[in-house]
Amino acid sequence: MNETPKDSVDQLPRKKGFWRRQFSWQGLRRALLGLAVLITLMALAVTEENWRGKRDWENYRRELEAKGERLDWQAFAPPTVPDDQNLFTSPVFKKILANKVPLYPYPKNDKNYPTDLGYWAENTLTDFKPWQRAYRALRVDDNGAAFPIATEPQTPAKDVLFALSRSDETIEELLQASRRPYAIIPLPYKDGISATAGTILPYLAALKRCAQLLNVRAIAELADNQNQKSLDEIKLLFHLNNSLNNSLLLISQLVRMAIINIGIQPIYEGLAQHKWTDAQLAELETELSEMDFLADYERSIRCERALDIDWLESQRQTHEIILPTEDGSSRTVKTILMPSAYYYQNELALAQVSEQWTLPLINTNSRVISPANWQRMNDTARADQKHFSLYAIRAHALALALFSVAKKVAFTQSEIDLARVGCALERYRLAHGAYPESLDALEPQFIAQVPHDVINGQPLHYRLEPNGLFVLYSVGWNETDDGGKVVLTKTGTVDRDQGDCVWQYPPN
Repeated sequence: MNETPKDSVDQLPRKKGFWRRQFSWQGLRRALLGLAVLITLMALAVTEENWRGKRDWENYRRELEAKGERLDWQAFAPPTVPDDQNLFTSPVFKKILANKVPLYPYPKNDKNYPTDLGYWAENTLTDFKPWQRAYRALRVDDNGAAFPIATEPQTPAKDVLFALSRSDETIEELLQASRRPYAIIPLPYKDGISATAGTILPYLAALKRCAQLLNVRAIAELADNQNQKSLDEIKLLFHLNNSLNNSLLLISQLVRMAIINIGIQPIYEGLAQHKWTDAQLAELETELSEMDFLADYERSIRCERALDIDWLESQRQTHEIILPTEDGSSRTVKTILMPSAYYYQNELALAQVSEQWTLPLINTNSRVISPANWQRMNDTARADQKHFSLYAIRAHALALALFSVAKKVAFTQSEIDLARVGCALERYRLAHGAYPESLDALEPQFIAQVPHDVINGQPLHYRLEPNGLFVLYSVGWNETDDGGKVVLTKTGTVDRDQGDCVWQYPPN
């Protein structure tokens, strides 16, 4: 029998541990080698993706620029102007921004306070009797500022104007400031879209407050037969509104549309009650004719695109995102691990979305916003959004928001066009004693050219009524001629998706 040497037996445990260590180190080396290979492959893949993303974006950018498209936000930025020549740096507007002057025509936090005015789309005029009662019952607003009240009741319009006389000095200062050669909100575009958006919000809020006050005053002045003063305040409202047109941010156009919807009402009430003279009507029609929200939409899309691309490019270079916080300050988020491809591809997606979806929503040559085309584009965008991609996050979010903006543009431009024709019809009535049989009679003496329906490019619908009044309307978003019918929602508001967009006056 062979025997194992004693010293060999004693070495077995040592040899066993030795082989374990050998296998352990070999396994670790293999794992590290595999990890190194994986990291290398990932690095190569990221490098390849970064190169591809940059190539795709730069190729598409060259294509757009060859077509005349501008992708640099500085090409759209308004000039820097001296403070003493700018409405928005005037002493009165600084006070408005700081809430140091009372602008609200009613207590903004009192839900029981009557704030209802007439609304042209519902064919209603303003009744100031509830306003008069409320002013006489409540002498201060929610900030403690007093509403002056006449000792004895006057007409409702006079009592409203007396209560609002606390803003007379501010409005006069604003009228003087509006004569400055420039009205440009000073915004930090170079700091990125987040900083710029945060800066503009107080200005937008202030402008809307001014518009609400001017609207109530203009309607009350008409009711008090102060027609020229009403016209002056409507023109001031339009001037403030148009000052937003040089802003690069899309939100400015949304606020502009809200302000126009406010400012149309005093024009409507003056027309319905035959308050305006021929010269005043010509002025109003000229003011309205200079508003082209279809062209403004197209420009806003391009401005917003340029700002968004610059915002992404800044993040790519700095690996930082500056985000606004609830307290009005900002915080910086690091994005060191984000590959360049993410930024390049999102820039590409933004450019493609504007070219393929949002810009074609409105045809500025034919001046048509087709709801059928809008629906096709909207369906395509929503279907594409279901396929989640990190390379299209910003583009998808912006595209869906812009669809609703285009729809609002259709409504806003329709009401502007209807108001223009309304002014021309009133000028015809003043000259001939009655409204015309057709809109053709308005050209060119009372309006250079009657605008067509922006929904379908066809002539606006018009008919005389047996009572001597008329019905003027656009077919509306459903693209159906409903005979001048206004459809209301369950809550009693105008249903913009159904019925027609109608301009008519209540019977005397």
